[in-house]
Amino acid sequence: MDLNSVADKPHAICIPYPAQGHINPMFKLAKLLHLKGFHITFVNTEYNHRRLLKSRGPNHLEGLPDFRFETIPDGLPFSDADVTQDTPSLCDSTSKYCFAPFCDLIRKLNDTSSSKVPPVTCIVSDGSMSFTVDAAEEFGIPDVLFWTPSACGLLCYTQLHLLVERGLTPLKDVSYLTNEYLETTIDWIPGMKSIRLRDFPAFIRTTDANDIMVNYIIREIQKTSKASAIVLNTFDSLEQAVLDALSVLLPPIHTIGPLPLLTRQIADGKLNFDLSLWKEQFDPIEWLDSKEPGSVVYVNFGSITVMTPEQLIEFAWGLANSKMQFLWIIRPDLVAGDSAVLAPEFHTETKDRGMLASWCPQEKVLNHPSIGGFLSHMGWNSTIESICNGIPMVCWPFFAEQQTNCMYACNEWGIGLEIDNNVKRDEVTKLVSELMQGEKGKEMKKRAVEWQMKAEEAAAPGGSSYQNLEKLIAQVLLEKHIN
Repeated sequence: MDLNSVADKPHAICIPYPAQGHINPMFKLAKLLHLKGFHITFVNTEYNHRRLLKSRGPNHLEGLPDFRFETIPDGLPFSDADVTQDTPSLCDSTSKYCFAPFCDLIRKLNDTSSSKVPPVTCIVSDGSMSFTVDAAEEFGIPDVLFWTPSACGLLCYTQLHLLVERGLTPLKDVSYLTNEYLETTIDWIPGMKSIRLRDFPAFIRTTDANDIMVNYIIREIQKTSKASAIVLNTFDSLEQAVLDALSVLLPPIHTIGPLPLLTRQIADGKLNFDLSLWKEQFDPIEWLDSKEPGSVVYVNFGSITVMTPEQLIEFAWGLANSKMQFLWIIRPDLVAGDSAVLAPEFHTETKDRGMLASWCPQEKVLNHPSIGGFLSHMGWNSTIESICNGIPMVCWPFFAEQQTNCMYACNEWGIGLEIDNNVKRDEVTKLVSELMQGEKGKEMKKRAVEWQMKAEEAAAPGGSSYQNLEKLIAQVLLEKHIN
């Protein structure tokens, strides 16, 4: 079979859940499949496509003859805002309204009378967009579900229905958030040592039996059992016990991470860009060039975290009082209901050692020699990118399975220090100083570099993740195409 002939090319339609932390890894996987000879159709929602046109300009989204961008509606009312959409509303809407337009798109692509692309031969979908499983059934093609969280986060999601059945969630009332109830230990999850309720994905912290997110995740996990295969952006040695437990619960699992290391092998300049929903600033890279190796703390709370003005102030003065050099990314929508305004005194105090930016190319930042530590929200992309570059972390988890990632980083992998959710400046100062200069920080750095080497080994030609990607393509994605 000549994969270079347009008619013979396998055609993967790739659809991420419509949020930045899901688009990034899916785009990386799509680029890897393109490198392996696939025709790619990459599907964004119309809302995010408009945001990408603002941040990237039309040139990037024109694509290539064999890497095209398409859109479907997300089912929410029209908006031309430039902010992250409400997660529960988006989950509810995509699960109800995306199936029909997604099937229409596949029909359009398969219509030989009007389409100049090969017919769709497989679907690579976000695990949170499981309506694609039904679409795959309808068209008789394989559907691989890419769950973008960590394996430990996914294992927790597979247990949510049991937490509900055993009456552990929803909480009886809001006092259970503060009365030590979340310290309850769960010791019955295979592959996971005792874990406290507070280390579970934050969705369990609800008092509502009809909570959209808990019920949505339970449904999505149930649908996952019908997928052709599961893809995870992790590597075997990092989460082996958890992966062993998941392998009994789910379809065949292919660990193909860290994706940032696998995509470094792609030399094609035409796809050498990110799908960033915010306009990236490159000034921080120039600023980092002037700093000593390992001397700067990178601070970024990701694309979804929202904090109060009080929390922003505590972080600001905690950083200022640490006397460390820092690069702090403050998104336009980081602070709830307000713009992120810091006092003139803070700017005066830190002008010689701090830099603020609204968004940046994070992988380039974490790969920069001057970065010595990362104050992070513990989203999985940030965590795995930190591991790729041997960077230890101070952890302030906010949302979803970030709490689980935090527990593993601190207790299992030895690369993190947790900061209390009710953040205080003195604690920020203490932990940032420890991260950058303390004995514990040095030990964490050593462990982070050890994990970096294992990650590089997994992603290198012949490594476990490299081979898993080859198997995924040969055994799942090309199965119907070859037959």
